[in-house]
Amino acid sequence: MAEKQVNPKLKTLLEMGPIVIFFVAYLWLREKTFVIGGVEYEGFIIVTAGFVPLMIVSSLALWKLTGHLSKMQVATLVLVVVFGGLSVWLNDDRFFKMKPTMIYVLFGGILGFGLLRGQSYLKYVMDSMLPLEDAGWMILTRRLMMFFLGLAVLNEAIWRTQSTDTWVYFKTFGLTAAIFVFFMTQGGVFQKYAKEEDTPS
Repeated sequence: MAEKQVNPKLKTLLEMGPIVIFFVAYLWLREKTFVIGGVEYEGFIIVTAGFVPLMIVSSLALWKLTGHLSKMQVATLVLVVVFGGLSVWLNDDRFFKMKPTMIYVLFGGILGFGLLRGQSYLKYVMDSMLPLEDAGWMILTRRLMMFFLGLAVLNEAIWRTQSTDTWVYFKTFGLTAAIFVFFMTQGGVFQKYAKEEDTPS
């Protein structure tokens, strides 16, 4: 089913809003401790507990408006629910901090599996946005696979060796900026392998 057209600003708000709210709420509650049912919870856990249902609601709203959620969005939502839920249930922030690692290992692994089969799964996701020749898709897929796996390693290094504050800033701004920079640096591939539009004879 074709994706319904919605206001781009509303779509961006639904996609990025939960992350921004998580960041602001963390800055507000990071120094606080809450006692619920006789158990102490740090602010990070409380913010995580709010982020999970917020992601579910925003994803459902996005699906309702557009009639479509990409496989990447669905996988991300599932991992947010699983790892966020584990962090809240076990009162252990490590599970939620592992989530980006699992997401990027999953995406990198899927792209790698496709490459082993001689296919670019990235093409199936982005072909309508970036019409490239097959050779271009293979190059871009290999690079993105390595990039995702590199982000997974970087996330592990940061959450295991740095403070929670550092990890939250990295998660909110660093990962987003890294993905933006990655695609900005692929201009040579886009130019060299762009498909020429068919012209009427």
